[in-house]
Amino acid sequence: MSIAPGSHPHVNPALLKHAEERANSLQNRIADKITTFAGSMAFVYLHVVWFVVWIVLGTLIGFDSYPFGLLTMIVSLEAIFLSTFVMISQNRADAKRQVIADHQWLLVQEEDKQNCQLLELSQQLVEQSRQILDLTKAVHQFTSAIPVPNPSSTPAAQG
Repeated sequence: MSIAPGSHPHVNPALLKHAEERANSLQNRIADKITTFAGSMAFVYLHVVWFVVWIVLGTLIGFDSYPFGLLTMIVSLEAIFLSTFVMISQNRADAKRQVIADHQWLLVQEEDKQNCQLLELSQQLVEQSRQILDLTKAVHQFTSAIPVPNPSSTPAAQG
């Protein structure tokens, strides 16, 4: 199962990588499918049908009459396994949150590095602007110290 970064434009790339790594393990794939099914309405409907059929047949045929000890034991075992899958699901959600947090931390570090580079560049620009201003002032002082000849006093204007 290959998940290309461009195939899901609104999903965090770190989560895509995490999902791809999870998909490599058969145990993770089985746990994901069970928790997906156990958290669905199909699971609820299946149990409603199962309980009704069990109670009706158990009562009529007599293989498990009231208080339905076998059904209680089976449902208790199922509850134990489902609670384990709930914990697996919570661990998976925690792992996803950690992947996102790690990815965001890397982004923050990269942005901080870029901000430091921008700050350095802007300080260099400020220093260069000061040098240009100093040179402009020096050129202005130099040119204002040179006397400007009057056009009417030049020999070409008199002649």
